[in-house]
Amino acid sequence: MKILGLFGVRPKAKYKSYKGEVGKICKNLLLTKIVDEENHKTYYERNFKTTGVNKIWSTDVSEFHIAAGKLYLSPIIDVHNREIISYTISTSPNYKQVNDMLDKAFKKHKNLNNLIFHSDQGWQYQMKQYRDKLLNKGIRQSMSRKGNCYDNCVIEIFFGTMKNEMFYGC
Repeated sequence: MKILGLFGVRPKAKYKSYKGEVGKICKNLLLTKIVDEENHKTYYERNFKTTGVNKIWSTDVSEFHIAAGKLYLSPIIDVHNREIISYTISTSPNYKQVNDMLDKAFKKHKNLNNLIFHSDQGWQYQMKQYRDKLLNKGIRQSMSRKGNCYDNCVIEIFFGTMKNEMFYGC
């Protein structure tokens, strides 16, 4: 291969939003600790059950490749009924995008006291401005464990379905 100048094609680098310390910002409020004393094991169960709308919201940023380039979608989904509360689209993943998404959601929903707002550990969600904005609304921040997409599966399933229907066909 070297003599003929042949080489493998590398896959494009995937967007990675994580920059920061693991588990230092907040706990995952959607995990329930289970202690199995009989088998001497401790494990965690995810709990996405809600009693109604505006109890648990989830968010993330996903990258889309289109003919014109890359786009980044940042939605908020209500875990109870899978409604998209608000969203923003940007040509680069930045804090303004996330801040605008929050502003849209807060404009529609005034009383969000004790809402759990869940995300991954992306840099946007670790910023002091973001954390303060949630705190000022009485919102409890929750974050997935590092590298565990199942902890944020509600929004990940939304992205997967959307990409399948828009880009890959069903």
